Formats: sequence, C-alpha cells, structure tokens
Amino acid sequence: MEDEKQDSRRITLLLHEWKQGKEDAFNELFPYVYDELRRRASAYLRNERQGHTLQTTALVNEAYIKLVDKVGVEWEDRNHFFAIAAQAMRRILVDHARKRKRKKRGDKHENLPLDEARYLVPQEESVDLIALDEALTRLEKFDPRQSRIVELKYFGGMTLDETADVLGVSNVTVKRDWNIAKTWLRQQLSK
Repeated sequence: MEDEKQDSRRITLLLHEWKQGKEDAFNELFPYVYDELRRRASAYLRNERQGHTLQTTALVNEAYIKLVDKVGVEWEDRNHFFAIAAQAMRRILVDHARKRKRKKRGDKHENLPLDEARYLVPQEESVDLIALDEALTRLEKFDPRQSRIVELKYFGGMTLDETADVLGVSNVTVKRDWNIAKTWLRQQLSK
C-alpha cells in the first residue's frame, strides 16, 4: 500500500515536471504507468471475441503515443492521467472497430463483448462497440458526467473511488449516476 502511494506521488511529480517542460519526465514516467495501462487494457481485451486483431501491447502503445502527443494538457495527478488514457483507449478501440467494419464492406458493426457487459445486456450477448460509442456521445449531450463515468469505469477500468476523485464528486454521486447511465445505455443498446 505504501509503495502504491509512493508511486502515485512519483507519477504526479513527473506529470508536473513534464507540464513544466522537462522532456525527460515523460520518459521517466513510462515505467510507472506501463504496467497499470497494460493491466487495464488486458482486462478490457480479455473478453473480446476470439481472433481480435488488436492485442494488449498494441493498445497500450497506441494509447501511450496519443498521450505523448497531448500538448497543453494540465496534468493534475495519476488519476487524471489514467482518465485521459481511458479516452485514448476508447478512441483507439472504436477506430479499430470502424476500420474492421469498412473492411467487411457493409457488414454489421463488429460486435464485441463488454468487460462489464452484465450492466448493459445479458452476458451471453455481445455489444456493438460503435453503437456503444454513439450512445455515449448522445448521453454526453444531456449528461456529460454520466457519460464520463461510463468512459472512466469501462474504458479506463477505474474504481468507484478513482472515478469520484477524477470528477471531483462523491462516491454516492458516482454510484447513482453509474446506475442511471447503465439503465439508459441498456435501453439504447437494445433498440
């Protein structure tokens, strides 16, 4: 536990140093965040369809490249970093599904089982990742926080506490919004 706190403080320090222009700070950051990014990506991809062409390492590397290219981000702390990483992973996964769809020339969207699909549809079904992305975009228009909660918990693999910390709200608020968002998404994805 103490090592986690120390790593979290080190990550925050390196993010602040990088923000202040110390270029080596981001390279030094990599060993601290790589395992966690890999764990989150692996958990997400574990339940994907067999033969999924995007591997954990590729997802982590692509996300990390997107993070390096984030100029002007006011990095706050470890949780903020992983929240931005969740956005990057979402974009990569949706882009990957869209490319695959284009290759199939008109076939239905790629259906991908969700890591936490129990809250969206029955477990034996799979969810259309593109449809999920589109539903989250619609949700964001009328409740940005609920959309962000789904993104952080699903794509970022964040806990309730981490999500509350990133959003600056209470755990009770996250839990309530999470339940509302799950119900709304279930309805949207079953149409």
